[in-house]
Amino acid sequence: MSRLTVVPLSTGWSVQTVAGPVPAEVAAAGPVPATVPGSVHTDLLAAGLVPEPFEDANERLLGWVGLCTWRYRTTVEQLPPGDRITLVAHGLDTVARVEVDGEVVLESRDMHRTFRVDLTGRVRAGSTLEVIFASAVREADRASLELGARPHTNHHPYNALRKMACGFGWDWGPDFASCGIWRPLELHGWSTARLDGVRPHALVDDADHGTLQVSADVAGERDGLRLRARLDDRTETVDVPADGAATLELDAGTVRRWWPRGHGEQARYDVAVELLDAAGAVLDRWDGEVGFRTVETETTPDADGTPFTLVVNGRPVFVKGVNWIPDDAFPHRVDRARLTTILDAAEDAGVNLLRVWGGGLYESDDFYAECDRRGLMVWQDFLFACAAYAEEEPLRGEVEAEVRDNVTRLVGHPSLVLWNGNNENLWGHEDWEWQERLDGRTWGAGYYHELLPALLAELDPHRPYTPGSPFTPHGSTSTTGHPNDPAHGTVHVWDVWNARDWTAYRGYRPRFVAEWGWQAPPTWATLTGSVHDDPLTPASPGMQVHQKAAEGDRKLTRGLVPHLRVPDDMEDWHWAMQLNQAFALRAGLEHFRSLWPRCAGSVYWQLNDCWPVTSWAVVDGENRRKPAFFALRHAHADRLVVLALDPAGTDDGPEVRLVNDTDEPWEDELVLSRRRLDGDVLAEHREPVRVAPRQTLVVAVPAAVATAGEAREELVLADVGGVRTTSLLVEDRDSALRPPELDARLERTGDGYRLEVTARVLVKDLTLLVDKVDPAAVVDDGLVTLLPGESATFVVRSAAEPDLERLTAPGVLRSVNQLVAGPGHR
Repeated sequence: MSRLTVVPLSTGWSVQTVAGPVPAEVAAAGPVPATVPGSVHTDLLAAGLVPEPFEDANERLLGWVGLCTWRYRTTVEQLPPGDRITLVAHGLDTVARVEVDGEVVLESRDMHRTFRVDLTGRVRAGSTLEVIFASAVREADRASLELGARPHTNHHPYNALRKMACGFGWDWGPDFASCGIWRPLELHGWSTARLDGVRPHALVDDADHGTLQVSADVAGERDGLRLRARLDDRTETVDVPADGAATLELDAGTVRRWWPRGHGEQARYDVAVELLDAAGAVLDRWDGEVGFRTVETETTPDADGTPFTLVVNGRPVFVKGVNWIPDDAFPHRVDRARLTTILDAAEDAGVNLLRVWGGGLYESDDFYAECDRRGLMVWQDFLFACAAYAEEEPLRGEVEAEVRDNVTRLVGHPSLVLWNGNNENLWGHEDWEWQERLDGRTWGAGYYHELLPALLAELDPHRPYTPGSPFTPHGSTSTTGHPNDPAHGTVHVWDVWNARDWTAYRGYRPRFVAEWGWQAPPTWATLTGSVHDDPLTPASPGMQVHQKAAEGDRKLTRGLVPHLRVPDDMEDWHWAMQLNQAFALRAGLEHFRSLWPRCAGSVYWQLNDCWPVTSWAVVDGENRRKPAFFALRHAHADRLVVLALDPAGTDDGPEVRLVNDTDEPWEDELVLSRRRLDGDVLAEHREPVRVAPRQTLVVAVPAAVATAGEAREELVLADVGGVRTTSLLVEDRDSALRPPELDARLERTGDGYRLEVTARVLVKDLTLLVDKVDPAAVVDDGLVTLLPGESATFVVRSAAEPDLERLTAPGVLRSVNQLVAGPGHR
């Protein structure tokens, strides 16, 4: 008997258009080499037939690609050994027909599924293998007519097709509607039987005693087969039943728990599941890791409404989260090295949860494995976003198969702590005029309230599920049951970005904020590397292509003017908008954290970008960290001091809120002072404080400290053992900040350099925009406020030769002072 063998089908591919509005020069080129995994856009780019899709207005020039039909072709060079041959397609994007020597062997319409096709006796060495992709744009239009029109955001009916919604464009993403073999394509050779899916469940009781439950589906013959599971030196074996659905339990003994980062270690255990024939030979094997932990959501109504608190291993956890979108518009390019870079950034920013958003993907195995290793919890949306979805066939069958496939693939990951039914569809049904437009048609409720819970009860009964985000839990005390009620469950806060000043975040007292955010352009190196307008202005042509939000530029300006004047210089405009994003993030996140335990989490929109664009991301499309990244990092600190001098939405007076998200009490002296901008102390208050572990303490700010004498000349400082914050007593634009006066010293290190900066005047939010000097460089901190005489050190990783003059140039070493001090300042 032979063990299952895999032969990758990754070489010798070509791609050629076979229908559609293809330009003459592309048609004349004929077949060009193709990469598998890959996409047609990147294949055309590699062949020199199209310009770089991310640059300038090229997105608009490439609209024809998504309207064409494309044929991928290769020759099968070898077959794997075995009596049976299976074609395994891990990802076909999206409407595909697979042919072997002209015979149709598979027709698929779902980007998110793995397909298996029996090719025994139908394929040979030398066979021609073709995959023909129809236009996703045309197929989505056609399917929307067949299923019946239903509301959706953006301009394509993405909700009629199981392709990632943002592949058709979003308010931060390009409209490429690409196609291709985006995940591996393989031939599997096997004999007798194979594993068709393995689901390991790692359970632990209050005494830290672990049990590994394994469910496995077996394809092929079943007589005389056995299933064996190994965990460390423990083994359990059972007979495979006639229906091929085998289950076993393995006593794991006393185990170490897997914890989210910041709460404990990420203990993981290797697991091997083997399918054995009657003689004990291994026919097939599954290898993976599991982590023992418990997870639940606390939604019992209380005096303030209905909480939504994530409880891991019995401990309530404040969620320091970010929303995650596909990290490239062509997601096949996101390999483990790229994931490592962006997840390093998430860790550096103090993140403990990533929400995989429903308009994107079920991410790669590498993504979840990295999150397991790092203690980054994952909230996984099912892939429904901002639209009504038909519940009839053929879409329903695709949805069920897709969910079964991906739940089975992901169930073993301890980082996966929550399944979520959809993004904003419950809210949309209530508030976005859907009900009138649907006129009685199905819209997805049956998925979120019936199908998905039923599938999870069968496949993954040990993880919590919520029908949507935002969502008001059933049994809540809400009188309306509105899905986006801040007092109940999860809420998305978008009225602030869309219509209000970011100070309005402080008027919210939510239970859990699952989306909120503020826009800014990407870093300067990313912006100027992708947009080559001359002159470059906020409204120049390339800038407009890279601003996808409705009235985005107007909202940027509206949100800036209360705090800073709109600069005329492009580099100053860029800095001002990046600063204002950081201000908004800092204001919102510090406020939400200071409400713990009433507010149990924040999931900022968003961590990353899929291309160079003005967006809500804190890490741009080239994986460079925007200034807002440092606001996120500071506001996620384990111990945080928050000044609420004018706490909106309450009758309380000025407060300082001390947040202790550690397992140790925080005991020190609180020093509150009102100072002139030159550092002179005008009033001071000291008192000992003790903040219990994982708790928040609120302390009143005495009137002598909170009440200004000459407001534009003063600030308030709060300090607890070196953990501190400052607040001007007027808006930055109205303050008496002076032009920055700085002394700097440069020192080489093994992998870069240190830049030490000393302020001779108060310098607010000092930031080193190091990408302007070295686009590959990474700086460790930013948004640092220095009192006169204080110093800060910026540690830079860079292979470039350091240059003190360039690093301290006014356009590189930036501060708020530069935007408010000078001839135009009142």
